[in-house]
Amino acid sequence: MSSEASKKAYEQTLRRLEIIQSHLSSAPRSGRLSGKVCIVTGAGSPTGIGRATVRQYAHEGAKHIYALDIVDDHFEELKKTLKGLYADVKITTHACDAASEEAIKEICDRAIKEEGQLDVFFANAAIATGAPISATDGEDVAETLRVNVLSCFHAVKYASEAMQVTSSSKSDASGSIILTASVAGLRSGAGSADYSASKAAVISLAQTGACQMAGTNVRVNAVCPGLIETGMTLPTFEMSRERGSAGKIGQLNPTRRYGVAEEIAQVVTFLSTNEASYVNGVALPVDGGLAASHPVVPGRLH
Repeated sequence: MSSEASKKAYEQTLRRLEIIQSHLSSAPRSGRLSGKVCIVTGAGSPTGIGRATVRQYAHEGAKHIYALDIVDDHFEELKKTLKGLYADVKITTHACDAASEEAIKEICDRAIKEEGQLDVFFANAAIATGAPISATDGEDVAETLRVNVLSCFHAVKYASEAMQVTSSSKSDASGSIILTASVAGLRSGAGSADYSASKAAVISLAQTGACQMAGTNVRVNAVCPGLIETGMTLPTFEMSRERGSAGKIGQLNPTRRYGVAEEIAQVVTFLSTNEASYVNGVALPVDGGLAASHPVVPGRLH
């Protein structure tokens, strides 16, 4: 592809992503999450998947959303924005470590105490490193596993218990737990060793959790994002833009572009609704088709 053609393709991608990122401004509110009480971890970053999902949940009519993050710098902005757009939705923000057993048990108990129910838990909090194995020590691995895996483990353990509590507002046990994994957890090539191992563990938790929740009407699934532009991946994007190679970002997948947080949020929302009532124990790649193929030379065997 010529440089001019590449430039036009990249400009087209940016226009497409702009439409995707602003889709809620014109999309009707369908009420797909009407009456649902939801918890979202890792919801602090303004450009993150957690934040985009909180907005999507509110748009779809969630009754009460508990938004958690270890950093609360942007929570006031979040509450102000959502109050202006969705006055009917309760938003509670809370600063805590999502890998803390006490914190997760406490927020699940709080949802039951305040609303009498818990319907959705999106365990999205995570950290990422980019160092090779030679530059990674045991402490790095332990911290990555602590944050990425323990946060999901506690979510499965305590949210599943809370989702089985019934009340006047919830007559039958039910719920959806969604864990943020990654294509890095499916196979090598999308992350550092510690990060990839942690996300493989998250996928296993979704599968094992779904099986151990058998008969409870509580579903557990994992979503596996590919290359998504968020605060976590910002250094990769900035480096490419500084080099003048921004148009090459995400070109390895069949969709030939990277993704944005709103695209993951829409899939997470689907998994959170009753529309996904028969989807359980899956690790769903949302990666532009990256996981559909083994690496090949472009143009060969296609």
